[in-house]
Amino acid sequence: MDDVALLTPRQARQRFRQGLKTPTAGWCKGYVQTNLLIVPKEFAYDALLFAQRNPRSCPVLEVTDEGDPRPLRFAPDADLRTDLPAYRVYENGVRVAETTSIVDLWRDDFVSFLVGCSFTFEAALLDAGIPLKHISLGLNVAMYRTNIRCRPAGRLQGPMVVSMRPIPAELVARAVEVSARFPHSHGAPIHIGEPEKIGIRDLAKPDFGDPVPIAPGELPVFWACGVTFEAAVAASRPPLAITHSPGHMFISDVKDSATTFF
Repeated sequence: MDDVALLTPRQARQRFRQGLKTPTAGWCKGYVQTNLLIVPKEFAYDALLFAQRNPRSCPVLEVTDEGDPRPLRFAPDADLRTDLPAYRVYENGVRVAETTSIVDLWRDDFVSFLVGCSFTFEAALLDAGIPLKHISLGLNVAMYRTNIRCRPAGRLQGPMVVSMRPIPAELVARAVEVSARFPHSHGAPIHIGEPEKIGIRDLAKPDFGDPVPIAPGELPVFWACGVTFEAAVAASRPPLAITHSPGHMFISDVKDSATTFF
């Protein structure tokens, strides 16, 4: 298999459209990756307000027109029904399916939200000499629910979710500096070390993704995560919502160095 970091977003989306299911960390180096939330129009304002009130977790990059599965700003030839590696379907807050296509579930009243993802700044971290274990070990990133409550909006409420990367202690300041340059992909970490202070009891048991080992001399560094939207769906129990499967992101055509889109 060729190096997935060198694929174009269109090439990657074609593989996902054909049914490939895989986490996307390390794919398409230099391009913006996003989270996905799809809700009926009647819940779209609540979702937008929730994102506006919780921008570190849910930095909205694009909102589609009602019933249109195309993200016209970030990848106009893409189809959000097929072009992610995996989706999760929720009914009344309960996950009822995980699938590689939602064509058969699509409705004319659906509105889609693309939300910034920390995978976007991982290429910059690697270029700065900061190792990322989940990529080198072929794992999904570890993600955890925290005791940090999001600001509620309409019918949506829930906890902040964070992603965790073990970083050598001497490189933590550099990781903060590099990721802070990407405010629309969660920006700088929200917490460093001491996971119990944000309600995480056991780093070996993430709520989403894979456990990533922490070696002596490394610190767990936590970034706000767009899976917060999925946690809000589970906590708020709307009749229907669709998200990406954590770590299985939408890869856009926009370069991570772009400024005109943000």
